[in-house]
Amino acid sequence: MTERVQVREVDDDEGRRLLRIVRCGTGSVVTWRRAQMVLLFAPRMPVAKIAEVTFTSVDRVREHNFNADGFDSLYPTYKGGRPSMSTLPERREIRKIAKSKPAEHGLPCSTWSLAKLADFLRRRHSTLC
Repeated sequence: MTERVQVREVDDDEGRRLLRIVRCGTGSVVTWRRAQMVLLFAPRMPVAKIAEVTFTSVDRVREHNFNADGFDSLYPTYKGGRPSMSTLPERREIRKIAKSKPAEHGLPCSTWSLAKLADFLRRRHSTLC
C-alpha cells in the first residue's frame, strides 16, 4: 500500500505562483523544493515518489505544512550557522573599539587592520572575544 498525504486544494492563483517559483528557481533551493513538493501533492502522488523526485526524505515530505501555513511554509525561517558566542553588549563594545582610532587606546598605528584589532581585543578585552 502506498502512503499518501493530503494537501488542501490549490486554487489557480496559488498554482501559478507555485509554478513560477519552480520554473524560475532564482530563490532558495529549500523554497524551490518545497514548492515542487506541494505541486506534486496535487495529483495525489505517493509520498515515496515525491521524496524520490525532489531528492529528499520521506519524513521531510510528510512534514510539509502548506495546509496550515500556506506560502509561508515554503520559505525557511532558520538562520543557519553557529549560534553567536558573544552577547549584544559585547558586540557593541567591539564595534565601538573598531570605529575608534588605535591611538585612542595607546597604540602607535593610525588605522586598524583586522589582525591588529583582533590582537588588541584578545590582549585587552579577553572577555569580548
